[in-house]
Amino acid sequence: MKYAGEYSAEIERLKRETETADAIVIGAGAGLSTAAGFTYSGERLQKYFADFAEKYGFRDMYAGGFYPFLTLEEQWAYWSRYIYINRYMDVDNGTYKRLFALMRDKDYFVITTNVDHQFQKAGFDKNRLFYTQGDYGLWQCSEPCHQKTYDNEETVRAMFEQQKDMRVPSGLVPPCPVCGKPMNMNLRADDTFVEDEGWHQAAKRYDDFLESHAGQHILFLELGVGMNTPAIIKFPFWKMTYANPNAVYACLNYGEAYVPDQIAEQSICIDGDIRAVLERI
Repeated sequence: MKYAGEYSAEIERLKRETETADAIVIGAGAGLSTAAGFTYSGERLQKYFADFAEKYGFRDMYAGGFYPFLTLEEQWAYWSRYIYINRYMDVDNGTYKRLFALMRDKDYFVITTNVDHQFQKAGFDKNRLFYTQGDYGLWQCSEPCHQKTYDNEETVRAMFEQQKDMRVPSGLVPPCPVCGKPMNMNLRADDTFVEDEGWHQAAKRYDDFLESHAGQHILFLELGVGMNTPAIIKFPFWKMTYANPNAVYACLNYGEAYVPDQIAEQSICIDGDIRAVLERI
């Protein structure tokens, strides 16, 4: 890996592309939120989940998200902390805000696998966002018995404040308002994920944006996207760049910045800290 200062030529080229592109399509993965300060292990884990880590041996927050807790009260004690600190608490160290400052006056669209709502909190237009994998701020029926999601902020804040001994009050455990079964997070983990009306509208707006700019000078700006779900952002960005000789693909990713040979001449790869790179554009 090289530091941002060693990528001067690439950063200067990326700056020119952001200034001259007809449209910019941002593809954002977990690495962008990590650069913004949303770490899921280490100090933040110990600060907010020391009791769960000691009891269950969790080494990161993700592990707890998949743990089969014996009671809903304990499950929601865990999840309410998880949601609160990663969705409602102000954590961004300026990374998302800097990205918005760069995009504010551009014709942009964002597709992201992140579920922490940071784009909207930074000022991005919600009608130019497609959250493909869900949102920490939404619940759905665990069955699911219907294709609808529900805002959880009020209840999550109450859970966070009122929980005791790793449990929330039973009266705060959310039931499905239709069938009465337990609610789940609206996060894509299996085939029960609810793609509600808002999800489908966002998907259509994304498709329409791509179609309206077909063949134009498009910058596909990929930020912190790994290989967990490459079929959502990375592979389509590669394919669309290859199909459009006017397109440019830029990959900013700490430790995973690479590109197929077929589009190497149309690409900019920077293996470094996204926050530091954005500050230099």
